[in-house]
Amino acid sequence: MDCSKTGSLISSMRKEKGMTQAQVAASLGISVQAVSKWERGLGCPDVTLLKGLADILSISTEALLSGDLPANQADGGNMKKIRFYVCRECGNILTGNASAEISCCGKKLSPLEAVKEAAEHKLDIDVVDEEYSVGLKAHSMEKEHYISFIAYVTGDKLNLNKLYPEQGNEVRFRRAGHGMLYAYCSCHGLFVQRI
Repeated sequence: MDCSKTGSLISSMRKEKGMTQAQVAASLGISVQAVSKWERGLGCPDVTLLKGLADILSISTEALLSGDLPANQADGGNMKKIRFYVCRECGNILTGNASAEISCCGKKLSPLEAVKEAAEHKLDIDVVDEEYSVGLKAHSMEKEHYISFIAYVTGDKLNLNKLYPEQGNEVRFRRAGHGMLYAYCSCHGLFVQRI
């Protein structure tokens, strides 16, 4: 840990949050002098304080340790690089269209790797009026093995339908041009198909 870089980051994030050194110190149960010392690069926070300090400053512990907040390139909201994350503990579905540090239930999540559809995960697509009717008619929807979500992604939109065991797995999306369909199987992962 570079105390000078970490101190600069602590100072800038504290100011961005509109907090005083005294408020940060009180939140951590330490002296104002300790916070001042960190910000001047004359010392580093104790390892036991890192998680609490990161939470107060709304940054990751890794960023605090490195003293750097790497920024993603702005892509104007383009959804072509969307990443899906699924928590194995609670089933939460999270998305991001840039590199991100995402966690749920106290565990860091990795983006799902999409694979081209296999025969048992080939999406059935029909056009009904101005909508796509999408499903996996042959796929089971049992408690241990089911389709968790189906998503339709175009250049500027994400439409995601959450599905549950023991219900149907057919969803409808308003047609919005060419895009990608994603389906997540609780046992076999994420599958993608061009539409």
